[in-house]
Amino acid sequence: MTHSYRLIDPEGLAAAFVEEWHNSHDYITARTSGSTGTPKEIHLLKSDMELSARATCHRFGISHESLLFCPLSTDYIAGKMMIVRAAVSGATVVIEQPSMSPMAQWNHGPADLTAIVPSQIEGLLENGRGLLRSVIVGGAPVTTDQERMMIDSGIDFQATYGMTETCSHVALRRFDSRLFEALPGFRFLTDRRGCLVIESESMSFGRLVTNDIVRLHDDQSFQWLGRYDNVVISGGIKLFPEEIEREIAPHVGSHDFYLTSRPSELWGEELVMVIEGENIDTDAIDLVLSSHLDHRHKPKAYIVKKALPRTPTGKLLRHRIK
Repeated sequence: MTHSYRLIDPEGLAAAFVEEWHNSHDYITARTSGSTGTPKEIHLLKSDMELSARATCHRFGISHESLLFCPLSTDYIAGKMMIVRAAVSGATVVIEQPSMSPMAQWNHGPADLTAIVPSQIEGLLENGRGLLRSVIVGGAPVTTDQERMMIDSGIDFQATYGMTETCSHVALRRFDSRLFEALPGFRFLTDRRGCLVIESESMSFGRLVTNDIVRLHDDQSFQWLGRYDNVVISGGIKLFPEEIEREIAPHVGSHDFYLTSRPSELWGEELVMVIEGENIDTDAIDLVLSSHLDHRHKPKAYIVKKALPRTPTGKLLRHRIK
């Protein structure tokens, strides 16, 4: 059941989704991001979306008196769900053209809940200090500089964990913690690979097996380690590229990069860094990393590319070296 809500959308950016949300079908059509495979269209039950929205509203205390802010495209689940959260709570939601500088022309008063992607963090902080209560950040990894920026701001920034198939997030993490904590109605366990399994008694999927390797704290919280598909087994040791990237990030400046593997006669696989830019001194990077990392975590080679491929939502597309 949805309530009367107020939509502030002067450019009509959300018109197509609003029409679909209020039509006679019991589902909406959504697009996956393409970060773990080919982007595809899937059907999501409106009843599932309402359950997810209520869980988030409960977590952040959203009511008919609240103001929500969405500077995201409503072509994707994160933007769609901000409207659904307004619909189930009776809140007001402001839709803004996605940009690197959200709130630049803001005149609506303090926002109780805002949803952004990492590329919008700096611009939002520049324009929105004093106007933000809680901000959820998803869609791509954040850098260590961005994490520090959010923690130092004193604003309630939280990272999301979820996917299109779960109607947005099922868990949230404060940036001064490594633990994701479940939203109401979800519980967690792991399969034999160490990958997260999401269970819900109310959502139609019931049980969803992911390819995300986690360290389970209890059935309500976990630490994310990386994608099962990305694990590098070098000399019989499992290496989690995404976790090692967090160690490396402070030492490579502003360059975007990712870790992957290539075949090795000695180790089976070995760790390789693929870095974006031009005229990068990889010898200098290697020297710095040698003094800061465990030798098992230091890349064995560096590949420089002018531009790295990304999904439409900005996630880096990883490729193993053949």
